[in-house]
This record gives sequence, structure tokens and C-alpha cells, in this order.
Amino acid sequence: MDLYLDSVNFQEIEEAFKLGFVTGLTTTPTFMHRHGITDIDGAIVELSKMVPELQVEALGDTHDEIIAEAHRLLALPLAVKPVFKVPISEIGVRACKTLTDEGHRVNVHLIYTLNQAYMAMAAGAAFVCPLAGRLQDEGHDAIALFEQCVNVVEKYNYPAKVMFSSVRYPEHVRQALIAGVHVCTVPWGVMRKLCQNALTTVGTNQFVEHTRLMTFRVNEVVREENPLCKTSDAVTKAMIKMTHSRLGAVTLVDDAGNLLGVFTDGDLRRKLQENGPDIINSTLGDLGFSENPVTISHDALLNDAVAVFEKTQVDTIIVMRDDKPVGILDIQDIVKLGLLGRE
Repeated sequence: MDLYLDSVNFQEIEEAFKLGFVTGLTTTPTFMHRHGITDIDGAIVELSKMVPELQVEALGDTHDEIIAEAHRLLALPLAVKPVFKVPISEIGVRACKTLTDEGHRVNVHLIYTLNQAYMAMAAGAAFVCPLAGRLQDEGHDAIALFEQCVNVVEKYNYPAKVMFSSVRYPEHVRQALIAGVHVCTVPWGVMRKLCQNALTTVGTNQFVEHTRLMTFRVNEVVREENPLCKTSDAVTKAMIKMTHSRLGAVTLVDDAGNLLGVFTDGDLRRKLQENGPDIINSTLGDLGFSENPVTISHDALLNDAVAVFEKTQVDTIIVMRDDKPVGILDIQDIVKLGLLGRE
């Protein structure tokens, strides 16, 4: 089944044809009016430069007017020869026959019955185009009509391709495939959803998660902030550094930058409960801190970091390189990556 785009939105068209396998573009005067296009001829010329096949309307109240409009469009500086779209009618099928005899291809559309489709096929139409959404709006079995059209084409060897149009949602594309139509023309909003599925998303996220665990290292996810304090610093300084870094801890080091311990927001809350608000005037050395913090090497795999978090149940791990603390790995950074759940 050939896939066509149904649009006149230039940005959508560029995106859709980047896929590399969209066969052509269908347009309508309604789309052009809706998008505020006033220079229709100019738009058609531009569109012809963007797509491998362009289907455009050739309208007229009489046979001669339709033919004249088709010839006028052919005189434009088009990059590709268009397929002419003609609404089904006695005049329309007559014009279809004339244009087909001249060597042009015609899409006879706005078809709602098998009899209309037959007349288009008999007139030599290259495309026969019922409208699924509009038929279903009126309570008709649109899919049955498409199946009947396909059967007639195959039974009598008509050269026409049955085009499934007026696509409203991805289910229409599935129905088009089952019905065996030759072409389906789809709005970009629907086309973008054709690859989507909730189970696929879950599976992809799992693959990404496991890849991160097995290949990413701690230094690739640890934050740039490395809040350091000394034992002589006031508690208020640690509070300020926690706030600025948005981390729940500061690392304590000596004058040589060697690790002495860690002071966390949990330590602060416990000390406040035990000793009251006056502790904020204390130094970190006087107040006390955790002297045996959990550490991990900067080049450890995230899988190892997750294992440490699960085993120790801490919220922060000090990241070490060359025996010096170079950062803090926060549990929330791992949770946000979807690598660990934590209540």
C-alpha cells in the first residue's frame, strides 16, 4: 500500500518526506483556504518542487472548463507533472476520459458509492478515491465500499488504484491495509502516530535504562556542583552551600582536600530536634558530622551506583577521584533517569 501525505502545510510536508518512503502528496482547496493560502498557483509550483508526486484539483462547471483548467495548470513552471483530481459526476468522468486519453493521470474523488467508483474506473481513472471519514459520519459502512472497489479492480483488471482518504485516526490506516486498498493518503498528525504504541514505549525505556546502567559511568551524570566545607565552617555556610547546589549534603575536607566526612540535611534536622535552633551558630566540627560517608569512584558504572544506593539506603554518595572528593551523587538524579525507584 502506497503512503501519501494529505496536507498543504509546508513544514509538515518537509518533515513527512524526510521519511524517505512517502510516495506523493494530495491537496485540496479546503486545505489551502484553511491555511490562508491566497496564491494557489504559487503554492502548487512550490509544492511540485518538494514531492515526487503531486495531486491537485482541476475544477470546472463543464467538461471544457475542467480540461482548460488542467491545461492551465500544466502551463505553470511545475517540477513534476501533476495528477489531476476531479470530483465524480457525469462531467467529471467525461473529463477524466479526455485527460486520460491525452496521457494524463486523474484521481476521481468524492466517491461514496460503488456505482460512482465503477464509472471512474470505466473512464480510465488512475485513482478512485472514496472518503472514509465522511462516509462513516453519515453512518455508512465505508470499509465495505473500499473492499468492493478493490474486488472490482481485481476482477475486471481496471488500471485504477483505490485510494483510502478522509483519514481521521490511525485505526483508519489499519482498516485500509486490511481492506487491501492500493493507496492511503494520511494527514501528518495521524501519520506521526503510526509508529507509536504504549508497549513499545515501555520496552524502549527499559532498553535505555539497562543501557545506561551497563555503559554510563558516575562522572557522566554527577552534577557539576561539588559543595565542600571544612570542620571550622559555620553550620550556616553548609546550609547556604546546600541551597545553592540543590543537594542535600556538603562534603567535609581538610586543608589538603582529603575527605573527612559528610554533613547532610538529615543531620541538620536531627540536630535541630535534639539541641534547638542555636546550633546554627556552631561550627560543623563542634556540631558533629558523619565521618564514614558512602563513596564511589567517579568511573564506576551506574549499575554499581544503584547497587550501593540499594544496599546502604543513603540519599547521597560521595564521588571520589584520586582519593579526593569531586562531587556528590544524589539519589534523585538516579531516580529521574528511571534507574531506581525510591519511596
